[in-house]
Amino acid sequence: MIALTLGEIAAATLGELRLDDTDAIPETIVDGPVTTDSREVVPGGVFVAKRGEFDDGHRFADRAVEAGAALLVVEHRLELPVPQIVVDDSVEALGRLATEVVARVRARGRLRIVGVTGSNGKTTTKNLLRTVLERVGETVAARKSFNNEVGAPITMLELTESTEFLVAEMGASGVGEIARLVRMARPDIGIVLKVGLAHAGEFGGIERTVLAKSEMVTGLLPGDVAVLNADDPRVAPMAELTPARVVTFGLGDDAQVRASDIRVHARGTEFTVSAPGEASVRVSFGVLGEHHIMNALAAVAAARELGVPLGDIVAALGEVTLAEHGRMEVLGGRDDVTVINDAYNASPDSMAAALKTLAQVKRDGARTIAVLGPMSELGEFSGEEHDLIGLLAVRLGISQLVVVGADARRLHISAINEGSWDGESAFVESQDEAFELVTSLARPGDTILVKSSNAAGLHRLADRLGEWFS
Repeated sequence: MIALTLGEIAAATLGELRLDDTDAIPETIVDGPVTTDSREVVPGGVFVAKRGEFDDGHRFADRAVEAGAALLVVEHRLELPVPQIVVDDSVEALGRLATEVVARVRARGRLRIVGVTGSNGKTTTKNLLRTVLERVGETVAARKSFNNEVGAPITMLELTESTEFLVAEMGASGVGEIARLVRMARPDIGIVLKVGLAHAGEFGGIERTVLAKSEMVTGLLPGDVAVLNADDPRVAPMAELTPARVVTFGLGDDAQVRASDIRVHARGTEFTVSAPGEASVRVSFGVLGEHHIMNALAAVAAARELGVPLGDIVAALGEVTLAEHGRMEVLGGRDDVTVINDAYNASPDSMAAALKTLAQVKRDGARTIAVLGPMSELGEFSGEEHDLIGLLAVRLGISQLVVVGADARRLHISAINEGSWDGESAFVESQDEAFELVTSLARPGDTILVKSSNAAGLHRLADRLGEWFS
């Protein structure tokens, strides 16, 4: 965090500064990292005691002090010998502090902010942009998927006086949440990747999902840029909702930043990128899956608007071999068996894209095995969407389906009904059963996909299979 006095932090958070039993004064400087996790506190850092659904951060404040916290942000004063700022709501205070820090750094005239939202692809696009922009200047981007009311401001608070680029994931589970994050750090460039059924159950339907994602661009100013997916019929119309200049990306001829001549293989993707006023360039992209091309195109569009030459962008994309741990991560290798770990999360769109990729990279004479768990947070759409994935697996000719967990059983039943299979779809209750089954079924040259929502925990199964076949 940039250097602020205790008094300035109290004013920013609308809190009461308490210095009882300490030698600190309101002018004492604090510039350590901010966290809501007591295990991450470092000497000189700030610990924000947040109440959670299952626990209360105030219970761990003593651990933060032992680790060297210079300041606690709390909702009630604690009997601990460290400066404290008492606020009404710790999460609200965290957001206010992030807003203040962003405003101060921005006032110095160097900071450019890119906001990224969408039902799928936020983390991949953020990582690609970070790779590109780090070549140009100091860049701050979210760790993992820090994109909610807590994670996004934590990322913003990592800004320093010399930061030139902030790439902020802005996720939501309801209307108004992205607008709140935009108010904390209004993007110079706002990206909307895709609007699908991911979290539709939480939003209350696809229409409200569209409304929530559009908050990324409705809050922009005329001098800003909205980067929109021209191929998504729910995203493209957002051009009418924003005062910002619109730049589109996609595979269709009407997209300004466009990919063509696509080739997917077991170790990545190749495509040709075209952009206005630029000669077309061939991209060797080490991230597996045709669906990640859209994320790459969004990164290209945003980086060009920030002044990065297309050749430099393409060179940076060529260095990327992994979008993120658990996202189309290629493991294995023994007996020429490939394990694709895509179990970080799952929605109907990403599940379908992963299955299509599995079918595309099948080796001649070998088989494909899809190990699938449930898709979470689909609400009333859950049953139908699991049915559709089962049907898709059959129609793509996936050799063997292994469905894990009761919440995904409907996927298994739909596949059986569609394909009249005799053992080509198997249902198991546990990861241990899935591991035993897959390792007994796999043959040299096979490709194994593991895909589920994060809540199912199948990333552990994917890692275990990757280790087994390493």
